[in-house]
Amino acid sequence: MYSVKKINSDTYWVGVNDRKISLFENVYPVDRGMSYNSYIVLDEKTVLLDTVDASSSLQFLENVDHVLQGRTLDYLIVNHMEPDHCANIGAIVSKYPSVKIVGNAKTFTMMGQFFDFDIEDRKIVVKEGDTLSTGRHAFTFALAPMVHWPEAMVTYDSCDKILYSADAFGSFGAMSGNIFADECDFENKWLDDARRYYTNIVGKYGVQVQALLKKASALEISMICPLHGPIWRKNIGFFIDKYSKWSTYTPEKKSALVIYGSVHGHTENAAEILANLLGDRGVTDICVLNASTNHFSEIIAKAFEYSHIVFACATYNMALFPPIQVALHEIAEHNLQNRTFAFIENGTWAPIADKLMRESIEKLKNNKIVEQKITVKSALDGQSFAELEKLADDIASDINA
Repeated sequence: MYSVKKINSDTYWVGVNDRKISLFENVYPVDRGMSYNSYIVLDEKTVLLDTVDASSSLQFLENVDHVLQGRTLDYLIVNHMEPDHCANIGAIVSKYPSVKIVGNAKTFTMMGQFFDFDIEDRKIVVKEGDTLSTGRHAFTFALAPMVHWPEAMVTYDSCDKILYSADAFGSFGAMSGNIFADECDFENKWLDDARRYYTNIVGKYGVQVQALLKKASALEISMICPLHGPIWRKNIGFFIDKYSKWSTYTPEKKSALVIYGSVHGHTENAAEILANLLGDRGVTDICVLNASTNHFSEIIAKAFEYSHIVFACATYNMALFPPIQVALHEIAEHNLQNRTFAFIENGTWAPIADKLMRESIEKLKNNKIVEQKITVKSALDGQSFAELEKLADDIASDINA
């Protein structure tokens, strides 16, 4: 049975919600599931914008069939060729054999790698600024390379002033009957998932996101329709501002994030004490994360949110404690900038964590690294506690300045 939502007089959401999935891309925990958004515009010609993941094919095809009400599908616009959005292209071609597929040159190169149907006879290759008219609607295409694949593009409907934004402005999470951000208390119930989605999926490509935002700023936008998560029709500037901050690596909070990796509890003790010392010095909204129990995607999201980041790590097999090593690797891979980093190491006989943590961060641009070295030898003592107090003084002074 169909499950669709009407967006306006001739535009429909025909996507699906997957509440069975536990790991998006088989790596990111999604406790609230995922939505895969797809849209149909009914005009003199009919247009489908993107498809959905293979896990949801049956529901998706029923949705498309219901909205078309016996009409054929004239155009399929492919904004993104990642399988969670392109998996049903073959099924659409089989069901609507006269459909024309709209994409850029890189779109069709990838399509040939995923599918073996005849692409040449039905493809329409578009470039930056090209427009497709379907009657009342005119769709203009803007390339968005590396947001977050090289073939990505966005589509702007100048009739309804809707930006179909591909993976930009998306979020983890399945939707629950309300498809608009203003219907679902986005700031309190969705923002954390949207931040975690952006920082982990798109976060490395800040320069490319800035280029897309510049293109978007030249458009009159009444609605943003992403491929994951709620649709934006009100207070759009709020979310664009978040994207501006995230893509320029600008902290949202001037506060401290303390991330620890502890084997037997002594490094954890140092992290907890530092957090208390910071609180005593007036720092608010401190966040403490255990790298062993918090997935690295949560750590990445918080690192994008906070201005000051402290890693506390035990030396392990003459290397970093593995969960901290993963977190640092991911921070480096996501190109984090404009932060202040500090480090606490622990080791019973040959502590080396400080050196290795610094090497991970030094390769990044535009960060400040606190010179003070704090070494806990097995457990905190008077000297290392005093060093923690000095670190807390310095961080708090910087935050409260």
